[in-house]
Amino acid sequence: MILHKEVFATIAIALTFIAFIPYIVSILKGSVKPHVFSWAIWSITTLTVFFAQWSEGAGVGAWSTGVSGCVTVLIAMLAFIKRVDITITRSDWIFFILAIMSLPLWYVTSDPVWTVVILTSIDLMAFAPTVRKIYIMPFSEPILFFAIFALRDFLVVLALEHYSVATVLFPASISTSCILLIAMMIYRRRAVSISA
Repeated sequence: MILHKEVFATIAIALTFIAFIPYIVSILKGSVKPHVFSWAIWSITTLTVFFAQWSEGAGVGAWSTGVSGCVTVLIAMLAFIKRVDITITRSDWIFFILAIMSLPLWYVTSDPVWTVVILTSIDLMAFAPTVRKIYIMPFSEPILFFAIFALRDFLVVLALEHYSVATVLFPASISTSCILLIAMMIYRRRAVSISA
């Protein structure tokens, strides 16, 4: 059974790179404009969730989350350096502060479950700047990128060695969010194309 888990984890890591490499190239070319605060928040939450999952026995199922967290840091830095979308609202600051506050919360409570619940909530809220941007500019993000991550996080759930709220909540929520974001992108692209 562990061998199957390792296969799912390896495929999930491969999908992480398959999604991120063209995305990073697109950022460098200027054709994709990630929101800097969304990616900064996702960096903090993803890396923290990786450590929480690891401490809860997620095993190989956490590998992809750790790799994704490291690459997410790179994308946040590129978004800042390239200044592609630095429109920052008050709510963006609130989500960022909440993400940072989750680290001492985990230390104080010593409970990875509450940390993952809070971080997943923050991570989902961090979609707000990207949702707002995609609603206005529906062609600013590639659908395939989010489709790969929906599949990747589904595989992460299958790769988990231990199932609990702390290990399952984050990847299941991200997979679902990516699917909803894709649906919105398709809807908005059709609406823009019809009105053009």
